[in-house]
Amino acid sequence: MKQRGQALVTMLFFMVIGITVTFAATIILLVNATAGSEVEQGEIVYEAAESGIENALLRLIRSPSYSGETLSVGGATVVVQVVNGVITATATTNNSIRKIQAQTVYNNNVLVISSWKEI
Repeated sequence: MKQRGQALVTMLFFMVIGITVTFAATIILLVNATAGSEVEQGEIVYEAAESGIENALLRLIRSPSYSGETLSVGGATVVVQVVNGVITATATTNNSIRKIQAQTVYNNNVLVISSWKEI
């Protein structure tokens, strides 16, 4: 009789350990999946901000008086502002915000980009 009870206790002990390991692995998997999707969303928003800068550059080449606009790029909202040759594009979607700034100068009627950075 004692051995049957011991086998049950041993089995319960290993079941608890197995359930704990499975639960921990599931939690780690969920955390990694969430972090991965946040990184991916940040990259998408960054690319949308770059698209806003590139769009502004094209519009400035066509019309030097261009001052900005609001665009929808790949599910993100991009606000583009141009002030004294400084182009700022702010892209937002859900909880991600990325902002890029490009400095431009006209040299002999040629638009030159002097800097491009994330701010």
